[in-house]
Amino acid sequence: MTSPTLTLGALALAALASGAALAQTKPAPDAAAKPAMEKCYGVSMAGKNDCAAGAGTTCAGTSKVDYQANAWKFVPAGTCASIKTPKGMGTLTPMKS
Repeated sequence: MTSPTLTLGALALAALASGAALAQTKPAPDAAAKPAMEKCYGVSMAGKNDCAAGAGTTCAGTSKVDYQANAWKFVPAGTCASIKTPKGMGTLTPMKS
């Protein structure tokens, strides 16, 4: 092999190696990119709660009535108390039905 051929081969190999290294060092998606969420009680529609709707229910989708006081939905942090329903505002703590 000639010197220019070896040089081009070495440059090509270096380029491939650096590309592979850059691909591996790409940071994983940051969890902070997702908006913070909080449980908001009394705002879900019947069967649309996220989980644990209190006595007589087990988990997601088991609330029995609209705006059930002990059923919650995840909402963007800081918005719960401003969600208006026919039964009042959303709350960060379970209410009595």
